[in-house]
Amino acid sequence: MPALIDDTYAEAFRSIYVEFLITARDRRWVQHAVDAATGNASSTILCDCEAGVDRFVGPGSGGDESFQTPDGRPGAVVQLHVPRFRKDRVPALEKSSLVRISQNVLTCPTAACFNLIDSPNYYCMGKKISFFGDGFQKRIERFGRKLWWIPTLGGEFILDRRLGYVDGLMGGNLWYFGESEDAALNAAEAGVAAVAKCPGVIMPFPGGIAGSGSKAGSNYKFMFASTYEKFCPLLADDPKAKSELPPGVRSVQEIIINGRDLASIIAATQAAIAASVNTPGLLRISAGNYGGRLGKSFIYLHPEKQPAPAAS
Repeated sequence: MPALIDDTYAEAFRSIYVEFLITARDRRWVQHAVDAATGNASSTILCDCEAGVDRFVGPGSGGDESFQTPDGRPGAVVQLHVPRFRKDRVPALEKSSLVRISQNVLTCPTAACFNLIDSPNYYCMGKKISFFGDGFQKRIERFGRKLWWIPTLGGEFILDRRLGYVDGLMGGNLWYFGESEDAALNAAEAGVAAVAKCPGVIMPFPGGIAGSGSKAGSNYKFMFASTYEKFCPLLADDPKAKSELPPGVRSVQEIIINGRDLASIIAATQAAIAASVNTPGLLRISAGNYGGRLGKSFIYLHPEKQPAPAAS
């Protein structure tokens, strides 16, 4: 029997983000670069950004092989997001990009890095990273692109001169209520696999899943987010927690989805629901929201409730 799908919505909030392509000699080295560049970037609560791989592309990538990478090698599309409500969002995103590209992509054998956003807003990322060349770096043109070339012990590292940034969205989510930990996790894994096939989105948490969904605020003044006690199964009998769990739920797992726009997150959300709703032992699919206090972009679980996009 399919799980019940709550008549609710996930609440996404605005971000600014960069999107770049990492290529390397083969899929294995692309994966190493991706794993390093997106590490420790699960949650904006304490991480410098939220990062993840959109999809693998190019020949031999095991992903979208119709995507033509500039150098004809396998690659991966990566996004880094910073909340727009941060006052330092523009320099914060630049620093996150600089650190991750210079320390995790430049250092990866055979890797190269290409900008994917053509925007009037951009960082001179190539020039800043090129100083690693210690005076031996140079501007070049290759693949019809303006690049910086940096000599390395392994050979060379090339990257685009500019890294564009634009508005995106963060905070799309789904909650999976299972009669056991295995049931909730199996459902979430099915959802993650479906979202991974949707272009334009990332899932920043480990394996795409957050097993520690949080709420805004805390009983401790130095914490601005904390465990969502109302939905912790092991607190269901604690009167102080005021549990809101449906009967029989023993585990809740969450997917968080960031992306380039509302349409991309809506498509990914519906793909995840369709892929997971029939998971054995899954009791309910829901989502977290704050009644519009956090963001103004709503992703409805029931697609018929989704408002039509405003006319341009």
